[in-house]
Amino acid sequence: MTIVDIASPLITIAGQTRQAASKLAILSTEAKNQALVAIAQALESAKDEILQANVADCEAATSVGIPKPLYKRLQLDEHELRDAIAGVRDVGKLDDPIGKVQIHRELDTGLTLKRITCPLGVLGIIFEARPEAAIQIVSLAIKSGNGVILKGGKEAVRSCEAIVKAIKQGLSQTAVNPDAVQLLTTREETLELLKLDKYVDLIIPRGSNSFVRFVQDNTRIPVLGHADGICHLYIDRAADLSKAVPITVDAKAQYPAVCNAIETLLVHQSIATEFLPKAADALQERHVELRGDKRTLEILPNIKTATKTDWETEYNDFILSIKIVDSIEDAIAHINEYGSRHTDAIISEDLVSVETFFGLVNSANIFHNCSTRFSDGFRYGFGAEVGVSTQQMPPRGPVGLEGLVTYKYQMTGDGHIVATYTGANAKAFTHQDFV
Repeated sequence: MTIVDIASPLITIAGQTRQAASKLAILSTEAKNQALVAIAQALESAKDEILQANVADCEAATSVGIPKPLYKRLQLDEHELRDAIAGVRDVGKLDDPIGKVQIHRELDTGLTLKRITCPLGVLGIIFEARPEAAIQIVSLAIKSGNGVILKGGKEAVRSCEAIVKAIKQGLSQTAVNPDAVQLLTTREETLELLKLDKYVDLIIPRGSNSFVRFVQDNTRIPVLGHADGICHLYIDRAADLSKAVPITVDAKAQYPAVCNAIETLLVHQSIATEFLPKAADALQERHVELRGDKRTLEILPNIKTATKTDWETEYNDFILSIKIVDSIEDAIAHINEYGSRHTDAIISEDLVSVETFFGLVNSANIFHNCSTRFSDGFRYGFGAEVGVSTQQMPPRGPVGLEGLVTYKYQMTGDGHIVATYTGANAKAFTHQDFV
């Protein structure tokens, strides 16, 4: 067990969260849904306070020269707050993931086994900038019966404090103990949180590649998450260009500061001459800076030269690198070498090409004839998401309620003992599943 200073205030906070989570775990669906309604109402009542806090965060961030992509994620306007609150209510409408019987099996007469879903316990969520993430995370945690300790980025501290204050006020009127939701505000608390394997069951970091690696290297708590969002769009030789151009623009320019926006455009050589000028015009109208490989520059001579560094970069900005490929196999090879296994898409009317792409691209989200920007828990109908996982083991992709539960095996007998089923006269198990 990790040794932590027993006098630490964070130990007390984490202990309170675990205790509140243990009671939350056995609450009824109705009680949890009532808590979500109360949270939504409290956030609506605190709307002005939250937006004013965000303005203060943005002003402070501007004064210290925050990077533009991070600033975009920090901004929270009235429409985004409204959507986040709507997401809380949407989570309340989802099926309760707790108490589901996954296996119900007779091992022998009077001896039965069940596998039943249950909460993970306490989640530690560390995220940069986006204050509305706190709202999404809390709603999913409450619905799945988990306590949550939040640590937002220093640039969003005022926004997060206003949001969590409202959430706790809402919960105070319900069966859910407000201690189930906690907010940390300092870097020192982050480091200490990573040591609390006795109290925290899962860490979900949302930030830069280096930050996620740091978390993974400095905790014994299981870590779920993703680092980079280097997403690709491949325009196949059989692409319908009337679809390809608007999808390209949407995937890059609709909102470039997020992890599901494309960073590299791959174009089959047979349609590059026709497609690239049209796409370039549409992208440059949206003020996207283009960078191309040697063959792309022959078609678009006025753009910048792309280097190997561009293929490895998550811009989170109005910048797009372009590469012409000879075949779908070359496109897939590029994606699997430089991609982050987040979201990659193909534009094609050839189903054989689509099946090849789906089968060989090793990403959590693989799309056909649509924008990568659909890679999102809310858009998937999850209500919200706590983050995106690009690891091989499930959960993968946007992590909603199903990614925040585990299960227990429950067995009931009537005086049964193992000796009955061993030895020369061992009795056989029936192993019959109940319908």
